[in-house]
Amino acid sequence: MTTHGRGRRPRPSAVVGGRATPYLYLLPALLVYGAFLLYPLLRSVQFSLYDWPGFGPSTFVGLGNYVDLLDDRKFHAAILHSLILILFYSILPLVVGLLLAAILRRGRVRGLGFFRVVIFLPQVIALVVVAISWHQIYAPNGPLNDFLRAIGLGSVARGWLGDPTFALPAVGMIGFWLMTGLTMLLLLAGMGRIPDDLYEAARLDGAGPVAEFFAITLPAVKAEIATALVLTVIAALKTFDLVYVTTSGGPGNATTVPSFEVYNRAFNLKDVGSASAVAVVLTALVFVINAGISRIGETGVRR
Repeated sequence: MTTHGRGRRPRPSAVVGGRATPYLYLLPALLVYGAFLLYPLLRSVQFSLYDWPGFGPSTFVGLGNYVDLLDDRKFHAAILHSLILILFYSILPLVVGLLLAAILRRGRVRGLGFFRVVIFLPQVIALVVVAISWHQIYAPNGPLNDFLRAIGLGSVARGWLGDPTFALPAVGMIGFWLMTGLTMLLLLAGMGRIPDDLYEAARLDGAGPVAEFFAITLPAVKAEIATALVLTVIAALKTFDLVYVTTSGGPGNATTVPSFEVYNRAFNLKDVGSASAVAVVLTALVFVINAGISRIGETGVRR
């Protein structure tokens, strides 16, 4: 009886098939991703090269829509407003969330699970419901102005969403309310992985709460900080629901943002080419900013 078959290498087809198996499992998700994200994105790029009202014939203009955006003050204002909203959606929630998470981590608060649910609650409420609720709060006769009058600050009361100076910060405060809970929970989860031994050793060395925070807590949650920044910056740049329901970009152009400009140009002004160009620029801006944040976050974690 011969044993010529022993020790033979598997046929190339078997090896190739084995290596391809993971990609076959990913194929359905990739098809859905391509159909509902990549294809619309490519079509938007295509539409941005044409002057098209959304129906009927179109005219190829090349990069003309992008050139027009360079001198479009309304578009410049929309970009500036989005960058300002990053302060409310991302920077302030990160600072406040970091402080709250550090206090809860150090204080060992009872009922922490309940607080987590309450703080995360804004994330599960539909943004339209949130926008309508805050629209009522900011109303001239709403709860906010009633409270200001009750404490003797009636001169401060105003129609917050109708004031060109305060409309954008008022929308930003809604974003701050939405994102602070998410940021705090992400950071609190990261702090939960820090061994208690590190804090005990620091206390034995005479370190106080502030020294513990900067020496132990902050370096340990750099990955969570990067994740929180990515999520909140994306939310700030693509915000649409809040602006559409609360101000519709007004008063004037005081609260217009790129996402609202895409809607306004496509459906109100019937300029799909320009709307698509704004959408492509916004997509590129989101990608560049978040790629930079992720890069900085990865560098910090390695160190």
